[in-house]
Amino acid sequence: MLDIRQIEEARTRIGDSVFFSPCAYSRVLSDRAGCAVHLKLENLQMTGSFKERGACNKLLCMTATERSRGVIAASAGNHAQGVAFHAARLGIDATIVMPETTPLVKVASTRRWGAKVVLHGANFEAAHAEARRIERRDGNVFVHAFDDDDVIAGQGTIGLELVEQCADLDAVVVAVGGGGLLAGVAIAIKARHPRIQVFGVESSAAASMQAALAAGAPTDVPPAETIADGIAVRQVGARPLEIASTHVDGLVSVDDEEIAESVLVLLEEEKTVAEGAGAAPLAAVLQSKLPLSGKRVAVVVCGGNIDVNLVARMIDRGLRRSGRLMRARVRLPDVPGALASLLAVLGRTGANVLEVHHDRVGAQVDLRQVVVELALETRGFSHISEVRKAMSAEGYVCS
Repeated sequence: MLDIRQIEEARTRIGDSVFFSPCAYSRVLSDRAGCAVHLKLENLQMTGSFKERGACNKLLCMTATERSRGVIAASAGNHAQGVAFHAARLGIDATIVMPETTPLVKVASTRRWGAKVVLHGANFEAAHAEARRIERRDGNVFVHAFDDDDVIAGQGTIGLELVEQCADLDAVVVAVGGGGLLAGVAIAIKARHPRIQVFGVESSAAASMQAALAAGAPTDVPPAETIADGIAVRQVGARPLEIASTHVDGLVSVDDEEIAESVLVLLEEEKTVAEGAGAAPLAAVLQSKLPLSGKRVAVVVCGGNIDVNLVARMIDRGLRRSGRLMRARVRLPDVPGALASLLAVLGRTGANVLEVHHDRVGAQVDLRQVVVELALETRGFSHISEVRKAMSAEGYVCS
């Protein structure tokens, strides 16, 4: 099994090539979570993700002969960019197979770093199979995203940094996809301070590490869609599983609504952009899914590569979940002044109208009526209740 010595060697090896990311204390998040929250901002890496640590270490461990063969990898985005960036820096040809559903921003960034991108399949597993086929055909060196000791050792350098940056740390919370990050950090943390707890957070749509631990072996979970695409891995690696079974203190899951709210909190309160996978650990902390009350906690914000269109949708979800956005559907008589009367009622409640949409031709719309769909800015769930009561008092039926 991988040990702390290999992680220490990886740190020395990649030290001049990878950013020593800050670990910032957040007073606002600490007050909300009931524990001292420190954010390890891996979204500030050159490629926007922790993944380049493992990729860089793997490439630097390769022999000259191996480098001359070129490398190939499969990735949903972040590992792709890490491999592409450091391969270009080291003069190594790189081919990356990415799922056809990969966010455009990650595909474009991977190409920008100089790699050849092959889009194949609907998920990581299909892309992985295609990359392995190309490996056999062309003789490239395969760089696994998580089931590789050199890659895990590179990710583990985060753990070494954390114990130096956060004195008296009690717990570390890490996102889990294939398990490489969790495994590397857990080995480093437990070797330095065995008392520090290490927790993993998965998307509830793809809780493959929990399934593997229950089965005692890597196990496929059903394919699923999630905004945390970076950790939507159907089967964890054998090496990460072995490490997690002895070094990790607990695993929990978060759903897309909780992740979206966490992305919004990071944007508003910390002025930092996180992708779904990067925000998942904070979601678990804010939702009190872990025994962290009163403790000093490091949350690894592992990536920030998110499509701007998805950001908009996640903000919308986050606002609705926190009671700051209300959507209402109201039937009105199709006569002059009907909409103005409704808006006057809303104005008295203090709700701010963001959008108004009229539907006169829908299948369920009476010929003498119009359905009005409204998006309202509100101050919380109690305010939403006030708005609904005010509308009901005036005879409006809101759905």
